Amino acid sequence: MEPAPGPQEKYQLITRNLQEVLGEDKLMAILRERELKIYWGTATTGKPHVAYFVPMSKIADFLKAGCEVTILFADLHAYLDNMKAPWELLELRTRYYEQVIKAMLESIGVPLEKLTFVRGTDYQLSKEYTLDVYRLSSVVTQHDAKKAGAEVVKQVEHPLLSGLLYPGLQALDEEYLKVDAQFGGVDQRKIFTFAEKYLPSLGYAKRVHLMNPMVPGLTGSKMSSSEEDSKIDLLDRKEDVKKKLKKAFCEPGNVENNGVLSFIKHVLFPLKSEFVVLREEKWGGNKTYTAYEALEKDFAEQVVHPGDLKNSVEVALNKLLDPIREKFNCPELKKLSSAAYPTPSKAKPGEKGTKNSEPEDVVPSRLDIRVGKVISVEKHPDADSLYVEKIDVGEAEPRTVVSGLVHFVPKEQLQDRLVVLLCNLKPQKMRGVESQGMVLCASSVGEPRQVEPLDPPAGCCAGERVYVEGYEGGEPDEELKPKKKVFEKLQADFRVSEDCVAQWKQRNFLTKLGTVSCKSLKGGSIS
Repeated sequence: MEPAPGPQEKYQLITRNLQEVLGEDKLMAILRERELKIYWGTATTGKPHVAYFVPMSKIADFLKAGCEVTILFADLHAYLDNMKAPWELLELRTRYYEQVIKAMLESIGVPLEKLTFVRGTDYQLSKEYTLDVYRLSSVVTQHDAKKAGAEVVKQVEHPLLSGLLYPGLQALDEEYLKVDAQFGGVDQRKIFTFAEKYLPSLGYAKRVHLMNPMVPGLTGSKMSSSEEDSKIDLLDRKEDVKKKLKKAFCEPGNVENNGVLSFIKHVLFPLKSEFVVLREEKWGGNKTYTAYEALEKDFAEQVVHPGDLKNSVEVALNKLLDPIREKFNCPELKKLSSAAYPTPSKAKPGEKGTKNSEPEDVVPSRLDIRVGKVISVEKHPDADSLYVEKIDVGEAEPRTVVSGLVHFVPKEQLQDRLVVLLCNLKPQKMRGVESQGMVLCASSVGEPRQVEPLDPPAGCCAGERVYVEGYEGGEPDEELKPKKKVFEKLQADFRVSEDCVAQWKQRNFLTKLGTVSCKSLKGGSIS
């Protein structure tokens, strides 16, 4: 039986491969007295990918050092961060994260019984926590809250108040999880320094903060759930892993922004304490490296070829992914995966694309739909059936929009009304006046024809985003190309439900305040 590591050995295990530690003296003092209590949190947003093995590998180090480790599934944070996870999918995504993170830990040999798993909503909705959120908001400046979340919270043109709350909640988690330290990526640094500044103002202790470097993705930039080619999904097939690694940035001799080398350094080496480069005998045969620095040196000097490096990583990575694939091959977890992430994938397994095929799917997130407020309404000077409206959609200037509503909606019913506007159609001249958007309306099926503008929920502001349930995460096209007919293809499945709710394929149109509806045209079309 190996002797238990001493304080210095524990410190080395805890801090190896980290980019930065805030509170080194306090960390060492705790280790001299007792085991360190530490947590790692993950917001349950996009599907975890292989870069998540980087924090998993560090969690293995923490356990080897005797730490008491808590893993937080930050479900409430996922909602607060620009609704990356809509409320109705929060429970499903949290369950998916629990299953996949546990599968990852098991695949690298981490005993789950030594870990504590917690959901944010288990305690973040309590009276005490909520009161502390209010207490914190009374001392934190807007400037500091915005600055703290700048690297983590999604930055948008019209930021939501929820994004300002995000850093404060993450700071309070340290107190409510009763830990000595928080672990995360270096992109969390501003939130960590925010916590160090403000927790003492509530009478709570300053914590130690441990930061991993940001590991490059396969394209050389940060590995991201939203950038398909930059990441390998945990459930990717072996042929997909091969294809993505083949395309990965791994220039001969270049060790900067090299995602393949970074994965070896931060995942494969810490797990096995060695890495085997597989190659044919005519190129020198297999070579085992017991120190990462030696491998990096050989690659820099072009002793190791990028092709051999990629092939070797492919073999090692598939060994990690095989037990995860096997676990998720059961009907129950397949169903959970598709329910938690209903957006169609960009490339379906086994589907062959053509050279000129579109890289994107025709999905509702490509539409830039916003709440608009009608500022003025006038009859078109050259068309009796058309209105010319000025509509505020949260931009510097209102948009000019031409609508064929004269015979359906009285002018006074449009004035100052909230409407739903499609904003990324190509501007088009209608009888000499350029229209910069389309007011979306419900239409009756039979005769006589009736038309009603769609109504956003009461309390919405001009410029707020309207999205389809389950498709909140994608970025809209800057401008829809008329030849692609993206809107027309989607619009074919727009309907009004029997409850007068606007839907696409039976999925509701939503804002952060609720559903988009019409007054009375049940079962109608939307155009």
